Amino acid sequence: MINYTKFTLENGLTVIHHADDSTQLCVLNLLYKVGSRDENPDKTGFAHLFEHLMFGGSKNIEEFDTELQTAGGESNAFTSNDITNYYITLPANNIETGFWLESDRMLSLDINQKSLDVQKNVVIEEFKERYLNQPYGDVWLKILPLAYKVHPYNWATIGKNITHIENFELNEVKSFFENYYSPNNAILVVAGNIPLETCKVFCEKWFGSIEKKDTKHSNYQQEPRQMEPRSEHVYNDVPLDLLVKAYHMGGRMDSDYYVCDLLSDILGSGKSARFFNKLVKEKRLFSELDTYISGDADPGLFLIEGKLMKGISFETAENAIKEELEYLKTHLIGETELTKVQNKTETNVRFGDVNVLNRAMKLAFAEFLGNIELVNTEIDEYLKVTPALLQDIAKNMFVENNCSTLYYHAKV
Repeated sequence: MINYTKFTLENGLTVIHHADDSTQLCVLNLLYKVGSRDENPDKTGFAHLFEHLMFGGSKNIEEFDTELQTAGGESNAFTSNDITNYYITLPANNIETGFWLESDRMLSLDINQKSLDVQKNVVIEEFKERYLNQPYGDVWLKILPLAYKVHPYNWATIGKNITHIENFELNEVKSFFENYYSPNNAILVVAGNIPLETCKVFCEKWFGSIEKKDTKHSNYQQEPRQMEPRSEHVYNDVPLDLLVKAYHMGGRMDSDYYVCDLLSDILGSGKSARFFNKLVKEKRLFSELDTYISGDADPGLFLIEGKLMKGISFETAENAIKEELEYLKTHLIGETELTKVQNKTETNVRFGDVNVLNRAMKLAFAEFLGNIELVNTEIDEYLKVTPALLQDIAKNMFVENNCSTLYYHAKV
């Protein structure tokens, strides 16, 4: 059980306190309700850019990391389709330094042309390194626009292309910050060895005077149901052919989310999974074959991704996958197999909850989703899944009209 107390400052900042006196650490996790889905399709990559800009200094703090490290702390951040998340870990007796640092960059981040130019170059190099110069690195840049035609999940969090990053203008960046980086558009989790009253005092002292803003979120369209198969062939200098199949599934709060998560484990997670035993180990059609879900707040993707063994055609490999999916749709999964993946999931959740930072991030994201109690009930959702429910979801999801397929050819 993860205990918590939630309160809201007058400026709209949602605060969640989680006490743990078994640790000498304290965590500040600040989630901003802005991700790549909030961007203009013609100007993408802003949310990810701020993941970098937020460490560039603010009105009273020239170097964020220097002040933090002096107090014995560590920090990092990540951007997703839905949120941007910043976190600080400090010795509990130095946690007020974290409040000072986070509040000052929320209040008065120093956005200037010099810092923008520096971070633009950093992001461009990251784009090249991760997406262009790495084998199969552009798979995500290909499969997303194939699967999404309307929804802003159409592009990767880093942006559609380097041109968008190169064309960032200072006034646009400042405007993005002014709109989204406000107390009323944020969730602050304070977790660890800190009493509730101390947390309230520090929140009021450091965040209470920051004014709320008239935040406007983009009014984007939801993705309509896919009615026919989609496919694309890509040719690149890679060692092996790669097959990627993306099926539409529900979002993080939809009833099928936990079912799809367990299906991904049954099919492709680890050496006891069906795909590994049948298609990698037994039939030797793939050198590796994985399944995973995107885990997005809005309806996301169930992905099957595998590198073909040399000499194996796409047709042979794809048909083998379809056969396994058809078997799943026509034969109930045994209770033993289901229990095994449920137990594995519960173990992973429980083990993750040992870490106070993980608990803080879970609390923030559950609150963002609109149901903070998920931090204590998600295991029950997994345990409620039955073989019949797995089969029913498989029948509806694993159909070609619901699938986008990327054939990534290794150049001969």
